[in-house]
Amino acid sequence: MSQPSASRSAPFWSALCGAGLVLGMLFVVASLTPSLVPRSPLLQGVLSGLCFSAGYGCGVLLRHFWRILGWPELQGTARPRILGALLALCLLAMAAALWWEVGWQNRLRALMQMPPNDGASPWQMAITAVLVFALVLLLARVLKTLKDRLARRLARRIPAPTAAVLAVCVTVLFVWMLGNGVLVRAALSALDRSYSELDARLEEDLPRPVDALKSGGPGSLLDWSYLGRQGRRMVANGPDRAQIEALTGRAAQEPLRVYVGLGAAPDPQQRAKLALAELQRIGAFARANLVIATPTGTGWIDSNGQQALEYVMQGDVATVAVQYSYFASGIALLTDPDYGVETARAVFSTIYGHWRSLPQTQRPRLYLQGLSLGALNSDLSHDLLQVISDPYNGALWVGAPFLAPTWRNLTAARNADSPAWLPRVGDGSVVRFTAQRNHLNEGHAPWGKHRVVFLQYASDAITFFDPQALWRRPDWMQAPLGPDVSPDMRWIPVVSFLQLAFDLVFSDSPLVGYGHVYAFDHYADAWVSLAEPSDWDAERLALLKKRVAQVGAKD
Repeated sequence: MSQPSASRSAPFWSALCGAGLVLGMLFVVASLTPSLVPRSPLLQGVLSGLCFSAGYGCGVLLRHFWRILGWPELQGTARPRILGALLALCLLAMAAALWWEVGWQNRLRALMQMPPNDGASPWQMAITAVLVFALVLLLARVLKTLKDRLARRLARRIPAPTAAVLAVCVTVLFVWMLGNGVLVRAALSALDRSYSELDARLEEDLPRPVDALKSGGPGSLLDWSYLGRQGRRMVANGPDRAQIEALTGRAAQEPLRVYVGLGAAPDPQQRAKLALAELQRIGAFARANLVIATPTGTGWIDSNGQQALEYVMQGDVATVAVQYSYFASGIALLTDPDYGVETARAVFSTIYGHWRSLPQTQRPRLYLQGLSLGALNSDLSHDLLQVISDPYNGALWVGAPFLAPTWRNLTAARNADSPAWLPRVGDGSVVRFTAQRNHLNEGHAPWGKHRVVFLQYASDAITFFDPQALWRRPDWMQAPLGPDVSPDMRWIPVVSFLQLAFDLVFSDSPLVGYGHVYAFDHYADAWVSLAEPSDWDAERLALLKKRVAQVGAKD
């Protein structure tokens, strides 16, 4: 009775490509090596399954081209013996890699001050990887069946080679239309409903302010309900004058924050005008410092950066932000990348134009700030010709995405003796890069009038993702590696690209101070160097960091 069962299962196993299995298993071994961000067992299983699928696909293509070229293949009894031996060796390599994976991940976690994994996860990873591979293989076979049937139908009317090529094209077009049309449209529609409801939700712990100097408060030109979730958080949270005085030990002012939500006006130009009008209403241009903060895709302004700015400036600062999306940054970048730029340009042009019209002795110092997608859009908010005759004072761009043009150009033009993860550009009088350890005051020429600081962590995949990692080693993987990058990390074609793609999505999973999660201390270092406010020496700044950490621990 067992013979028919074996016969029925034979076509499935015989259809598997031996070269694909070997390469797939080797890709799994490679996928277990560490990358920029620690991975959970479940996430590692998904990544390994996709790597198995990629390796298997490469093996299938290799076999296909081998046969097209007519090269000899193993025949007879030698073929199963050699293939079995290779698969056995690959299984041994996978078992060894699963054993080493715990150590690789825990060494990376130790670099980021994260607790170690317990090591009881190989089976979870293996099962997840097999399930992912099976799902990808099933999908591939469904598409192949569709392509083959279409080719047979077309071959009745046109030559077979032409029918085969046309069938492939039609199948690819069908998949693209299905994915980019029906599925993506449905997914975006669901996400739009979800994000818009979240953005509009009024939280009980964030009541409407009673201070007339706050956006949404009495006399404000902005309605509290239209600030959006992140806008209300920015306005309501953060240190007030009393907190700043308590932690700095010096007299302070009440910091001013203006936030214009998506619902405040129908287009970017009108929202920018509202932002300027609100700044004028609260007397923002009478402050010593004015910061245009470009939010992330969700409209979020990092509270660590905002607090560092206001403590360092003793509250003598006004910050303005205008929302352009409520989607997560990755979705906003994929769905409507130009809208954030349009908003950033409208805001900069409007506020910079008014700032420039003021007498130089009676206007605040003007700075730009942005994190992640906010850094990209802040970078694109203006061009050189627009500001060269009267430049703003400086910019702090944090975790700038790998797509940011200024970041890319400066990194490519770095001094030869500096690594890609911490470039030195020219004499450092205009542009400086820094990381966890403050490098802003090390061996540079004195700051010029216009200053740009890039704060970035070597473990931040948002900044260091490289599409060309598919076929070449990224520059930042050349020795010496960044202090928060695992020394066990290796570049492996295709696999490293998939690892970095996962790191890109989960870049905010490490603790504060690593990955894409930026710390108060490093923001404070950047602002002190960038703006050079008076009375801030190393000892006083260290005391501020200690006090803020103590307050945060109590909260």
